[in-house]
Amino acid sequence: MSSLYARHALLPQGWASNVRLHWNEHGDLIQIEHDASLQAHGHEYEQQAQWVLPGMSNLHSHAFQRAMAGMTEMAGLAGEGKDSFWTWRDLMYRYALHITPEQILAIAAQLYAECLRHGYTAVCEFHYLHRNQEGSFYARPAEMAERVIAAAEQTGMGISMLPVLYSYADFGEQALRHDQRRFSTNVEEILQLIAALEGKRNAQVEVGVAPHSLRAASISQIRELVAALPVERPIHIHIAEQQKEVDACIAYSGKRPVELLLDSDLLNQRWCLVHATHLNKAEVQGIAASGAVAGICTTTEGNLGDGFFDLPDYIAAGGRFGIGSDSHVSQSPVEELRWLEYGQRLRLQGRNIAGTPAQRKVGDFLYQAALQGGAQASGRKLGQLKVGYRADIVVLDDAHPNLAGIDSTDVLNTWIFAGNDNLVRDVYVGGQQVVQDGKHLRQAEIRAAYAECMRSLRAL
Repeated sequence: MSSLYARHALLPQGWASNVRLHWNEHGDLIQIEHDASLQAHGHEYEQQAQWVLPGMSNLHSHAFQRAMAGMTEMAGLAGEGKDSFWTWRDLMYRYALHITPEQILAIAAQLYAECLRHGYTAVCEFHYLHRNQEGSFYARPAEMAERVIAAAEQTGMGISMLPVLYSYADFGEQALRHDQRRFSTNVEEILQLIAALEGKRNAQVEVGVAPHSLRAASISQIRELVAALPVERPIHIHIAEQQKEVDACIAYSGKRPVELLLDSDLLNQRWCLVHATHLNKAEVQGIAASGAVAGICTTTEGNLGDGFFDLPDYIAAGGRFGIGSDSHVSQSPVEELRWLEYGQRLRLQGRNIAGTPAQRKVGDFLYQAALQGGAQASGRKLGQLKVGYRADIVVLDDAHPNLAGIDSTDVLNTWIFAGNDNLVRDVYVGGQQVVQDGKHLRQAEIRAAYAECMRSLRAL
């Protein structure tokens, strides 16, 4: 199949009726027909759908953490101190020490199949599990990254692989802890990993880079890395996720993390600043003015107690943002967007926070803004049903009661803010169908491999 007739399609200019989408053998959209009529081929009509949307980019993922979701939700005993991001991180480090290349493929495939079923069609994989359990590189240094890319290929997920520069344990170039040994990389090693992955790049796969954070990579390292990186490749970084991180950065440099990065004059549209939950007004303005994308991961930020992104001021400044599932306590873009808005309502004790005078419908604003921000962060031509872009398409279930008799102007608000059923029926990535009637086409084999993987991990 190389075309789809949409009764209603979300195009860059908004909803349009009676649209036919055409794509080529490479998976790129080559024609958008307007005011089209449904065609019959013999006794059958062409493939058609009622509600057709561009697929969403998941701009921040640590695939291996999918296997520990739900396993850290236990309060500490009296006298052990308060649970926090930092105690969770210690547990994550211990877990990460055990994962094999075969297991990371099974985990990533399960995750990506779940993400596809919920309407994500691309992922930015912030990948830092490079070395083996002893801390040495594999015979093929990029083996772990290659396995994650293989999982994306198995499931049909588009991927931007981001090998992570992780050199230090904290500000001031402190030596890595022993339980961080699998993450250890310097600039030269990261550039070697990127070169090793060059042959993997295609219409479905991009390769960028991710300095882990200003704790784990110095500004001088980041400057060297960016200078050596091929032009237009995406660059992602964790920043200002926790107040403790902000305080440590000030103690070390006299500046806040985003302030320090802004003063480096490195930021531009290639960058994605993940979390950025602790900003002052000048930093909000600075990120927006730089053209970088803020990577907001609401479900993980809620799970880890990170804090709230300053969404209203950032929107007012014209800032770009997208969403990511990060630690994968959720694999649903609907849940990320819903709780992005609900978090702001709780914080500000108001309603309908995310919007502009030009787009007052909150669901429409959030979805369309996240489409564009996620596409920019991926470094790929995504997020629009437009000629020259990837044929990454989500079809909603028009038989679901929530969408019965609905007007197109209410579809996104209803999908995001009404109920918890998954309303995604079919998904195409690069023109290839990967989800049909709510099920991934390779769901059984992926699930079996994941179950075997988890039996091994839970026996440790």
